[in-house]
Amino acid sequence: MAIKEQSQRQLRVSQEIRKIIAAEIEHEDVRNLEGIDTMVTITEVQISPDLKYANVYFITSHADKNEEVREALQLAASHFRKVVGRRTTLRYVPDFIFRIDNTFAEVDRIEALLRNPKVQEDLRKPSVTEE
Repeated sequence: MAIKEQSQRQLRVSQEIRKIIAAEIEHEDVRNLEGIDTMVTITEVQISPDLKYANVYFITSHADKNEEVREALQLAASHFRKVVGRRTTLRYVPDFIFRIDNTFAEVDRIEALLRNPKVQEDLRKPSVTEE
C-alpha cells in the first residue's frame, strides 16, 4: 500500500503539535518523565487525514531508555492532549501514539554496511555493462 503524502493542513497541524509537545518536555512539565535521566527530542508528528490520530516520533540521548521513555510519554498522552487543546483552535484534539524514531539507527546501520571491506571491494569492481 502506498503512503499518501500529507496535505498542507496536516503538515501545519503536525508542526504545531510537535512544537507544543517539545516545549512541554523541554520545560519539564511532564511528571511521568521526572525520574528518567535522558534527553528526549520529538523528531516528527504524522497526523491522520481526519486529524483525529497522531503518531509522535521521538529519540533519546540514551538508547537503553527508549522503551521506558515511550511508556512514560504514552501515559502522559492525556496531559499533552489537554495542552494542545488549550494552545490550538482545533475542533478535535488528536489521540497521540508515541513511537521510537529508528531513522538514525537505520542510517548508522547502512553506513556501517557501506564501510564494510567486502562491500568496498564490490564497489570498486567494474560492472558487467562497463566492460
